[in-house]
Amino acid sequence: MLDRMRHARSARRLPGPMADERPAMPAPLELGLIVNLSEKVEDSFRQVADVGLRTCQLCCWQPDILSPALAALVRDAVARTGIEVSSFWAGHRGEAAWNFIKGPSTIGLVPAATRSVRLADYKRMAGFARAIGAPSMTTHVGFIPEDPSHPDYVAVVAALKDLAATCAAEGIEFWFETGQETPVALLRTIEDIGAANLGINLDPANLILYGKGNPIDALEVFGRWVKGLHAKDGSYPTNGRELGHEQAIGRGKVDFARLIPDLKKHGFNGRVTIEREISGPQQRTDILAAIAVLEPLL
Repeated sequence: MLDRMRHARSARRLPGPMADERPAMPAPLELGLIVNLSEKVEDSFRQVADVGLRTCQLCCWQPDILSPALAALVRDAVARTGIEVSSFWAGHRGEAAWNFIKGPSTIGLVPAATRSVRLADYKRMAGFARAIGAPSMTTHVGFIPEDPSHPDYVAVVAALKDLAATCAAEGIEFWFETGQETPVALLRTIEDIGAANLGINLDPANLILYGKGNPIDALEVFGRWVKGLHAKDGSYPTNGRELGHEQAIGRGKVDFARLIPDLKKHGFNGRVTIEREISGPQQRTDILAAIAVLEPLL
C-alpha cells in the first residue's frame, strides 16, 4: 500500500521538460542600415560600422559602375569587417520622379518606354548581387496597375517572370519594395508570377507616404511574403500631387511597437534595415535615435 501511495504522489507531480529540453526562444531580429554603393566601397561599410551595426543593404542606382572588380572589393570588405549584405537594392538608370504626377511614367518596370532597358539592367544587377554574396535583389517595380487586364500589368508580370527566372538561375531571391502599389495589387502580382523565389521588402513608411494603406493592416494581405523590413517613418499625403513626408522614426505614423510583433506572428525573421533619406550630420543623429527606439522591440 505504501509503495502504491508513493507511486501515486510521484505521478501527480511529474516534472515538465528539463530546461535544456524546452523549445529554444527565437533569436532576436537584427538591425542594419541601407547605404549607397559607390566605387569607394570602404565608405559604404564605414557608415554601417560607425553606428555599431553589422548588416546592411547596399543600394546602387548606377548599373554602369558594377563590375567583377567592384564585386571583389565588396566581398573583401565583407570578409574584413564581418558586415553582412542582407540584400542588394537595385536602382535603375533614367528618371525616377517621386511624386504622383510623373512617378507612374518614370519609376521601375511599369513604364513601357523604358521597360526593356531596365529589365536588362536588373538582370545584370542580379548577377552582381550573386557575385557579392547577397541573398536577394530588391527594387521598386513601380505603380503596378490595379486592373489585371491593363496592358501594363500584363507586360510587367511577363517581365517579372523573366527577371525572377534570372534571379533563380543566379541563386538569389527577388524582393518587391513596397510603395507605389496597393497591398492587393502587390499580392496579385506575386501570385500571377508564380515563382518560388519572390519576397517583399516592406517599407511601412512608403505605404503611408504614397497613401496606399496602413502597414499593419497590409500584413493581413501579404504578411507571409515579407522577407525584409525597412525601418523608416513618414506621414500621409496632404494633396493629390506630392507624397507625404519622410520623417525620423517616432515622428511619423508608423507604429513599430505593433508592426514588429505582428511581423513575427507572420513568421518574419529577416533583417530590419534603417533608412533615413536625408544627408549630413542629422542623418547620423536620427539613425542613432532609431537604433535606441528599435532595439527593445526586436
